[in-house]
Amino acid sequence: METERHTSRPQGHVPNSRFPLLIHRGAIPGGGAGRVRDVFRRNGWTNNWEYPGIYDYAHFHSTTHECLGVARGWIELDLSVSGGIRVRLEVGDVVVMPAGVSHAMVDGGDDVLFVGGYPDGRDWDNMRGDRLDDLAAREAAKRIMMLPIPARDPVTGEAMQDWIDAPSSVDVGLNAFRDGLG
Repeated sequence: METERHTSRPQGHVPNSRFPLLIHRGAIPGGGAGRVRDVFRRNGWTNNWEYPGIYDYAHFHSTTHECLGVARGWIELDLSVSGGIRVRLEVGDVVVMPAGVSHAMVDGGDDVLFVGGYPDGRDWDNMRGDRLDDLAAREAAKRIMMLPIPARDPVTGEAMQDWIDAPSSVDVGLNAFRDGLG
């Protein structure tokens, strides 16, 4: 399994995250909704759903982190990480999405099927940066900052070391100051 890591910074009313977005390529070989769901559940990512894709408009969640696994077909997502990227995901790929990272489906095969999950079965909300005012964006950012790091990665079952090792928001500010960006 190969893991890609993508970082982000706030963009307008989209808070993004200090945690990297992870893409586990080929994480669940062969996919299959039951297999993907079972792997997620075994690792504590529940409140699962199955759907032929995700929303086709940019949105993020402020009440939970999210994992998305391709059970069948392929899909392309626009993500608000690395300054904005488009990624293609195929059967067996899993995205581990920190709360606050905007995502939207922009293309997909006719047979695509996604399985989603949330750490400890948290409930999700649906936020759109283009529809938030300053106050609502600040409140969403506060909710995100209070979320715990999930106990385990939804695929590997191991500690989320990439997130544990991520700089705190204070560290990010200090680094920017030291680097002449602050």
